[in-house]
Amino acid sequence: MYKFETSKDVKKFIRSIFQLAVIIAVLILIIRQLFTFVVYQPYDSQDKSVVSGTDHGFIALSYFGVDREGTTSRISAQKLEEHFEALKESGYVTISQKDIEDYYKNGTPLPDKALYLMFEDGRHDTAVYSQKVMEKYNYKATMFTYAEKFTINDTYFLMPKDLLELEKTSFWEIGSNGYRLSYINVFDRYDRFIGELESTEYSAMSKNFGRDYNHFLMDFIRDANDIPVESYSQMKERISGEYDLMKKEYMQGLSKVPGAYVLLHSNTGKFGENDKVSAVNEAAIANTFVMNFNREGYSLNTKESSIYDLTRLQPQANWYTNHLLMRVWDDLDEEDKGSIVFAEGDKSQKSHWQTLKGITEFKTNDELLVLTSLPSDTGLCKLLDSTPSDVVFEANLKGNKLGCQSVFLRANDELSNGIEVRLMNNHISLLQNGELKEDVDLYDFDGIPKISVEEDKRDTLADEYSALARYATSVSQSSQYSKMSAEAAAQKVRSVADGAEEYRPIISINELGNRKLRISLSDDTITVIIDDKPVWQDYKLDKSESGSIYLQSAWTEYGYSQRNIADDVYDAVFEKIQITDKNEGLIYTNKLKGAKKGVEVVSDIFAGLVNWFIKNI
Repeated sequence: MYKFETSKDVKKFIRSIFQLAVIIAVLILIIRQLFTFVVYQPYDSQDKSVVSGTDHGFIALSYFGVDREGTTSRISAQKLEEHFEALKESGYVTISQKDIEDYYKNGTPLPDKALYLMFEDGRHDTAVYSQKVMEKYNYKATMFTYAEKFTINDTYFLMPKDLLELEKTSFWEIGSNGYRLSYINVFDRYDRFIGELESTEYSAMSKNFGRDYNHFLMDFIRDANDIPVESYSQMKERISGEYDLMKKEYMQGLSKVPGAYVLLHSNTGKFGENDKVSAVNEAAIANTFVMNFNREGYSLNTKESSIYDLTRLQPQANWYTNHLLMRVWDDLDEEDKGSIVFAEGDKSQKSHWQTLKGITEFKTNDELLVLTSLPSDTGLCKLLDSTPSDVVFEANLKGNKLGCQSVFLRANDELSNGIEVRLMNNHISLLQNGELKEDVDLYDFDGIPKISVEEDKRDTLADEYSALARYATSVSQSSQYSKMSAEAAAQKVRSVADGAEEYRPIISINELGNRKLRISLSDDTITVIIDDKPVWQDYKLDKSESGSIYLQSAWTEYGYSQRNIADDVYDAVFEKIQITDKNEGLIYTNKLKGAKKGVEVVSDIFAGLVNWFIKNI
């Protein structure tokens, strides 16, 4: 038996026990992440509170993928859980492919709050990080895959044996995104013809593109002058061949072809950009699949829809809960809108604010106030605490660059009077009583080195050749493209200093923003500081009356996106708000303090430890 001879031995033993407990706790979390111990329970079709018999259609939500911490395109597991919790709170239950088939073909009633869940691209991490969330909320989903991935055994994607294992858990069905993700008739943003690209090539060059490209099944293959380079029979053989290859891989790997299909790209109005191409796709889809999601941007499907022309809403990785709910709410019939239960968060924080328009969520542990606008409109909330004339407002503004986040001081409810500091589309503006006083482009303010259009055009060409070299199918082809890349990069062009036009990047709809804002208002003088740099120092305003503090979010425009998305809801995100009376001290803050802050720090450390184990086991 081990004997404790000194106090040091006791401390060492206690430390070892603590370390062992931490390791065991982490292992339990990992095991729960990786293994399924529950079974999906379908809704009760005889329960009149779930299936009343009244037709409300169904909503379809399709996520690109799930990552534990989130990426620019894949939603985090935590945010996915927040979405599911809100959908569950609003009464939504999931339906299967068979439910949809019976609804359209046999008139079988669906649940009043029917949800069809989809995950596209068939990634391993999506299955791992969404599984436990689905189990928790008893939700079923369809995993869509590209059949070509089976042939190249890409480890990022689910193979047939993985998909069959997913089905066995009872929480998953299988769908198809088609045979492969590839592109034709591609032009870069300078209208230079690229031609055909595989998905890896496209991803490597996508930053150089606009919207002038097409998916492999959407059109004739064309040359730089938009003239088809294949005949009708060649086009038909090419497209039909894709469906044949897809069916072959599914039959070999799964012994069946999935019932649900997503035709890429969406929103063509038909089944392709060209009538003849559309007819070929339409016939192939009807002969291969039970249903097809042909559109994107709206969540609601009704009996008036065709089972081969269904629509889905694709929630983006940066959407907060009420953003999703607001989009769904907007799609629903008027009689169903009232059933949406928006997320409001911490009630103690909520008591400090009055929401006048849109929805406000108070995420205490994240130190966030998220103000979600109405569709194609604004969101507005008012601080109910004492609002002195002389005030300091501080916060990190983390809404997307494309959109509007405003702070109003000394304002009335109509916002016709007051001082507004507006962060919109990467500009910061100062307004008083609705009149623009000053405006600064933050692209200039940040001091980013300026390049000319000519320099960018040269650099994108060199980058495109470099990507083609990287993915070339032979050494000689790679060498040729590398040489072309070097020659392009060596071209002599004019700079901005030489008088050439300056290049300005286009802001993407999903481009994240993060600005540290400090506003100091005394008498009729204001100082505004962004990211610790003064924008306006002791700026003299017109004399103003006292008023209240308001926060506003606003949708501004659809903006640029390489995806088929038209999002008209905006989340203004205010982190670590601190509002101070210059004479009386702190008025309001959503910053964590004391024990709550300590708990959150420990939680973050523990979550980081779990992330490390999961990524490295």
